[in-house]
Amino acid sequence: MRNASNVVTCGMISIVICSVNPAHLEEVRANIHATIGVPYEVLAYDNRNTGKGICEVYNQGAQESRFPIICFMHEDVQMRTPDWGKTVLGIFDAQPQAGIVGVAGGGYKSLAPSGWNCEQFQSDEKSFQHILQGYKYDNRPELYVNHNPRNEPLSEVVCVDGVWLCTRKELAIAKPFDQQLLKGFHGYDIDFCLSHFGSHKIYVTYDILMVHYSEGNFNKEWLDTILKLHQKWSQSLPLSICSLSEREIYFTEKRSIKELIEQMMDWEYSFWDIHRMLLVFRRSRKVSAKLFFKAYLHLLELSWQGSKSPSFKELRP
Repeated sequence: MRNASNVVTCGMISIVICSVNPAHLEEVRANIHATIGVPYEVLAYDNRNTGKGICEVYNQGAQESRFPIICFMHEDVQMRTPDWGKTVLGIFDAQPQAGIVGVAGGGYKSLAPSGWNCEQFQSDEKSFQHILQGYKYDNRPELYVNHNPRNEPLSEVVCVDGVWLCTRKELAIAKPFDQQLLKGFHGYDIDFCLSHFGSHKIYVTYDILMVHYSEGNFNKEWLDTILKLHQKWSQSLPLSICSLSEREIYFTEKRSIKELIEQMMDWEYSFWDIHRMLLVFRRSRKVSAKLFFKAYLHLLELSWQGSKSPSFKELRP
């Protein structure tokens, strides 16, 4: 089903959805129709039995879309802002360098493998968010998250959350989602943003509000994907939109990598899995060798303490 005429204009939006729940899809279709406020089309792909990852689906949607602005969005959301499509188009019209717009993003992308938000970055600029967060896995009420540390209508970030991600079609075609590396449903948003960071601006808007009915599932499968992603981007990281001293970067990465090592041990990654991760970490041109050796020492100390664990049996003589 398409909801726009065949004329391509700048005042129209293509919406691409990778669907696994027909009921959710119908709800979000109706919600989009009631709230978007501009001509649009919905390209929804039933991905329940295809074996395709979200990158492949999104790339297909970008190729088949007809309009200059594309909104990639999850189906478990509800838009709460009337005429939000006008806001999206207004941002791209007013900001020629705008390449990606979201509603949640991070101001620092760590070298240590992580999501878009580096919790160990001790600054108010670590996150910029304007969203109602629902909880699928926990029995908790919706949480209104409004973090705007600079008190501005639009904040520049390094990465945005893929729950709702708008971009120019030309960018999605020129540098598409990496469907060769990312076969599942994690990491696509970070990778897409890193592909365009530096050549175009990436923004979080506070003028659009939606509720996301799932908090996500950050499990071992997610981390496996993030490790692949960081292998690809390690030489470019860390990245930040704010001015940081070498000391701030050093201690942020030190905290991040130590906590990651501990998490990987908890999730029963082998010593050699963590060893390979640290070798990738060492590729960065922006972090000193000293930090790598401190991280490796932390791994050795922890593995020695837990040498009786089955995950580390290959260390024993």
